Amino acid sequence: MSTPRNPAAAPTLGHSLKHLATHLITPLLMCLGMALAYQGAFHQPEPHHLKVAVVGTTPQAQGLAQAIQGKAGDALDVRTVDDRAAAEQQLRDRDLVGAFVPDAKSPELIVAKGNSDTSVVAATAVFTNVTDRQGVPLHVTDLTTPAKGDPTGQGLFFLLVALSIGSYASVAAIGAAGAGLSVKIRALVGVAVSLVVSVIGIVTAGPVFHVVDHDCAAIWALGWLYSAGIVLIGIGLHSFLKKWTTLALMVLFVMLNFTSSGGIYRPELQNGFFGGLHGFWTGAGFLEGARSIMYFDGGAGLGGHVVTLLVWLLLGGAALVAAAMYEGRGRRPVEAPQEAEEAEEEMEETVAV
Repeated sequence: MSTPRNPAAAPTLGHSLKHLATHLITPLLMCLGMALAYQGAFHQPEPHHLKVAVVGTTPQAQGLAQAIQGKAGDALDVRTVDDRAAAEQQLRDRDLVGAFVPDAKSPELIVAKGNSDTSVVAATAVFTNVTDRQGVPLHVTDLTTPAKGDPTGQGLFFLLVALSIGSYASVAAIGAAGAGLSVKIRALVGVAVSLVVSVIGIVTAGPVFHVVDHDCAAIWALGWLYSAGIVLIGIGLHSFLKKWTTLALMVLFVMLNFTSSGGIYRPELQNGFFGGLHGFWTGAGFLEGARSIMYFDGGAGLGGHVVTLLVWLLLGGAALVAAAMYEGRGRRPVEAPQEAEEAEEEMEETVAV
């Protein structure tokens, strides 16, 4: 004879709805955060001190530069450079977006699309207006050569996305399945996982899709630094945030990271908040460093971008030290079945995103 179920053991409707509402908080906050971040960063791109130049030392060249600056206001930062060689050097140093060479019959705009294709589009629009008034076409010369598999120059941004998702999703897996391990062991696993993530990234971006067609080792090294920083920060934060770690990592490494990386628009086309983040956020460190390697022969501020990635890696180390001290005081509880279930759900939510 079967044993009758105890009605008292079944959860009430109110309890079930409360449990469901609690689990909906995270995805709804993710939705709100993504909407605010992406629309705030990308909804209205406008030039802000876009750096362009007019080539020449004649009064006509100086007058043209002053006229363009006066009409554009804060949208542009217009200067003059002595000659073509000086203009090309400033473009290779990423100090300029475009340099206009006046000519009555064949005016030319010199650009470096490897710096940012969208910024080049904005600069081209400015000087197309100038040449349209002259009644002659504008000739655009690009000093950089796009990779075989990346004619738009956006491929490095998508590599950034892949590295980021692989990294913060791994944090959820380590937190869910490795909760019983010490911080030291989890950190070692994290370093190994970030190595795997970086290898997957460079293999797919290099030999598979030819987004990276030279200096693969240097791009891979940047990718490992970038991934390791995310993973170590995530492991450290998990000791404190538990089920809220996924949301925190999405804020840090998706909402604020992708939007400030310069992958879609560089700071000169963004508002002050996201443009300001670009100066020190980890995604910008990787992406701009990779651009410097790919398109500017390892110059154009590469050292500063490497320093940015190292600082974030050190932040990860600091988070691990704090986590080890916290857990060393006996504040890492033995995971109950319900907590283990929530950790598994956290990992599923992360991978789904």
